[in-house]
Formats: sequence, structure tokens, C-alpha cells
Amino acid sequence: MTLDSPRLKMADPESLDAAASSNSKPGTTGFLPGDDTWTQFRNIYSILTGKMSNEGIEKFRVARDTRNEEADCKRCEDQRDYLLQYSPTIRFLSESIQQLGGDLHSHNIYCRRCTDRKGGGFDPEYGILICANEMKDQGHLEDTMAHEMVHAFDHLRFKVNWSDNLRHAACTEIRASSLSGECRWAREFFRRGQWKLTQQHQECVRRRAILSVRARPTCKDEAHATRVVNEVWDSCFRDTRPFDEIYR
Repeated sequence: MTLDSPRLKMADPESLDAAASSNSKPGTTGFLPGDDTWTQFRNIYSILTGKMSNEGIEKFRVARDTRNEEADCKRCEDQRDYLLQYSPTIRFLSESIQQLGGDLHSHNIYCRRCTDRKGGGFDPEYGILICANEMKDQGHLEDTMAHEMVHAFDHLRFKVNWSDNLRHAACTEIRASSLSGECRWAREFFRRGQWKLTQQHQECVRRRAILSVRARPTCKDEAHATRVVNEVWDSCFRDTRPFDEIYR
């Protein structure tokens, strides 16, 4: 495996530090550089009162992630190891992957600071990347690990063509969102503001699959992504392997 995967580049600390400190004059973005408590308070106040621009908010997040990198990664690694040992979902997926000849464990599930605002990613030659700076809590990490482990299972079981086949990509995204627990009612309702009481799970899975397919280079637009997801929806949503049913 290589740490220089084309799809899962690690964050460059120097470039992030430079981004956090450059072009940050108050009055332009509203962001004030500095790690002291008073500066942090002023930045948070600017965000809460709507005085900081979107660019300023992103600079604030980059600076915060850079400052907390060591602690975020340590917490992520501790929680990862706990889940690998005690989470029924993670243990079952790990065992299912082993039965197919794969191996996912702490040596190739990496906790890193990411520049993209995503939870993680899977690469067949690399393993799983967990964006430590984006993990809200252990439950969020468990869902993210489960999502990427479903991708790993699909890669081994169904020989997914990751680069060219959008139908393959749509199918594994449908399955990963459906089986990981990230679309369960409580997470949608309390964290994402999706307050519908019926068909919530299906709509969440469809929405996330379309977003993922749309982000792929070979996808033309949202209409194209929606069409591809709809084409494979019935068979892929019903397929709960390696689980007997959707229970998260």
C-alpha cells in the first residue's frame, strides 16, 4: 500500500498553515489570525453574529484544524481501535472482508487531518482514510468506518470499477449509505435538519448517492447522476450483503 494514493491525498501542514495566515486582515473576511483565547473568542463572535464571510469561516476552520491536529488524530485513533475491538458492526464487517481475502485494521485505517470537508474515503491500494478533524464523536466515526468498509467489501465481492463505471459507483454508494447507519432517522433528524417522518431513510440514501456520483469526473451534471442512481436503485438498495437486513 502507498500513502501517495491519487484519490486520498493527505493534508499538507505547511500549505494549510500558510492558507490560515495569508489574506486574513480584518474587514476583508472577518477572520483574525492568532491562537490566543481572545482572538478565538472574537472569531467565534464574528461567526455567530454573521460578520465573518464564508471565506473567513473556512480560514477559521483550517486554523482550528491545524492547531488541533495532534489531539484530533489521537482521539480518532483511540476511538478507531475501540470500535475495531468492540463495535458489533465494525467487527462483523472486518470479519466479512477477511473472508473475502481482504484485511482492514488499524494498520491501514488512517486518521489524518483533511483539507476537503468530507468524512473519509476508501482506496483499494491504500485502505481507509478517516478525516479526524471532521469526526464529531465516536458514533460519527463508527458510521464513517462502516460506510468505507462496505466499499471495501463491495470492491472484493463485486470487483467494482471505481474509475469508469458510474453504475458501479452509484450501487456501492447506495449500499454504503444504507447499511452504515449514517441515514438512520435520529442522525437525519437531529444533525441534518431532515424532519420528514416517512421515507426518510430512502431519501437520505438517494440524496447522498447522487451527491457522491455527481462529484465523479465522468459525471456530466446532477441530472446525469440522478439518472444513474435511479437505474440501479432497486437492486442495490435491496442488497444488504453481508448483513441479513438493514438494522442500523
